[in-house]
Amino acid sequence: MKRDPALIPEKLIKVAERAQVELEALPPDQRIDFIKKKSHIWRAFKRHLRAMSYGKCWYSEAKGPQSPYDVDHFRPKAEAQRTDTYKDNGYPWLAFDWDNFRYSAERSNRLSTDEETGETVGKSSWFPLCDGSPIASWDDRCTNDERPLLLDPVCQDDVALIDVGSDGRMKPSSTCVGTGKKRVKASIRHYALNLPDVLEARKDVMRDVNDRVDVLLKSIEAANNFDDAADSIPVDDQRRAIKALTLPNSAFARAARAKLIERGLAGLIASPEDYPAIAA
Repeated sequence: MKRDPALIPEKLIKVAERAQVELEALPPDQRIDFIKKKSHIWRAFKRHLRAMSYGKCWYSEAKGPQSPYDVDHFRPKAEAQRTDTYKDNGYPWLAFDWDNFRYSAERSNRLSTDEETGETVGKSSWFPLCDGSPIASWDDRCTNDERPLLLDPVCQDDVALIDVGSDGRMKPSSTCVGTGKKRVKASIRHYALNLPDVLEARKDVMRDVNDRVDVLLKSIEAANNFDDAADSIPVDDQRRAIKALTLPNSAFARAARAKLIERGLAGLIASPEDYPAIAA
């Protein structure tokens, strides 16, 4: 997931900056009410954030017009739930900072119940930190020194820690060790990545890729066995159709890529030069 500031209108940036100036001037007991009254500001960023991910949730890769989406504050704007029993005032100074916004499917951003396990999942105001991490505050805004437990979808090092398993479930990647595994586990829970409906959608993509690969391999075999008819067999079309499922504008593209790697066909994964342009 790559943020592109060129997609944000300058006018909208200025509105957020003016709200920030007002917020900075307020006494502590007035800040949260002010932030709540200005919720239209971050909501106005939604369509621009959506464009950056081709309409997909930045956390789950879910995509669809029937799925409600939110603008999530990665670092919570009003309160931050650190553990089951402890929360603090969060990051109100980041309420209008678009670098802190993430385009999120409602199931990832809001608390709900996993229908299979009964566990409460979803991000809401959760923002746990790794053991020993500094904690930023209004008077000490050391967010760059914090070590979040949750993976950040705009951080490529974080994205590399998580992968799709052969069963469609999100899991630690092969290079994820130590604290990284704890971060993946927490992220799977708080982003609701393995909810039954999300898991089934991811598995549908993997089944589709698997079936298409089977057809492609049979077509290649036929073309090799019948040279005279080889050019009439739609190998190129089949290959392009599979590659399209791995493009960043496809829902659960990461699952499609994982299935191709599992089948030994990583060469069919789209490369950056294949990526479609993002419409402003």
